[in-house]
Amino acid sequence: MDMNKMINLYLDDLRDVPEGFVIARTVEEAIYYLENFNINILSLDHDLGEEENGNLLPTGYDLVKYICENGLRANKIYIHTDNPVGRENMYQTLLAAQKRGFIDKDIRIYNYPYIKNKYSEKQKCRHVY
Repeated sequence: MDMNKMINLYLDDLRDVPEGFVIARTVEEAIYYLENFNINILSLDHDLGEEENGNLLPTGYDLVKYICENGLRANKIYIHTDNPVGRENMYQTLLAAQKRGFIDKDIRIYNYPYIKNKYSEKQKCRHVY
């Protein structure tokens, strides 16, 4: 993949990756893309599952804080999580960081999904206990 190329990045542990997006299943993967590629659209989930011992993995909110602390950018940021508290935390943190100059003022931030969330049958069964 050409690192100068503009890509769309989708952070989600379960949902199907929309056409035209590169998938990041973890915050660490998302950070790699944000630091090494030009991001046009970033679409964020909040809850990203658990590791093998049952501990929660870093969330989309953790990524938002990292973006704000490091001045990273995407041209547009959409929040597609179904978690209403996580959505509001991510949205308000991004707006506050923008207002205070931690992230670029021209980043467009949306408190809703870019496209409808989709799960394939295979993905739905992934975390059945």
